[in-house]
Amino acid sequence: MAELTLTTFVTLDGVMQAPGGPDEDRSEGFEYGGWAAPYVDEGMGEFVTEVFGRAGAFLFGRKTYEIFASYWPEHDDPADPVPGSLNRLHKYVASTTLKEAAWGPATVLDGEHLQGEIVRVKDALEGELQVHGSGQLAQWLLARDLVDELNLLVFPVVLGTGRRLFPTGGLPTAYELTASRTTPVGTAIHTYRPTGRATFGTVGS
Repeated sequence: MAELTLTTFVTLDGVMQAPGGPDEDRSEGFEYGGWAAPYVDEGMGEFVTEVFGRAGAFLFGRKTYEIFASYWPEHDDPADPVPGSLNRLHKYVASTTLKEAAWGPATVLDGEHLQGEIVRVKDALEGELQVHGSGQLAQWLLARDLVDELNLLVFPVVLGTGRRLFPTGGLPTAYELTASRTTPVGTAIHTYRPTGRATFGTVGS
């Protein structure tokens, strides 16, 4: 059985929207696309390469799938774990509107029965079923305890606006920190595993 892992770039104030480029996602008037670009360094690249080297398959939301499909086939390198994995491993796309996935190998999962579809996919795979970006899907997975491991790359920048990974009303969840490192430019990379519901008490009692 595969583990479902989520890897997400976030700002210090939790924004995950459009880290890669100005026109990646301008929804809701977002004007700060590409905020991660000034902080890309060797340390970040090493971590991302490690993550993609563990991939067994990918799970995307429709928007991220379409963004990746417009870029990675044109930047292929079988020797590089990132484009090599993205272009060759199976991709599952969670969507209620997409009927066919042109960038293959790929399967569209029925968004109306998504939880059961994801469990079926995990049961059939080995390694990691990886989610990258896919903001709405990531929130949906976290709210249903479907994420086995969470990789947060926290960049040293505050935006003050944009879609956040953990919105108000999210599920109170406790996590165990299993790994941590900092890149030369100051991006903090943390790996967490959920341990159950959050607990509460009084400090010093």
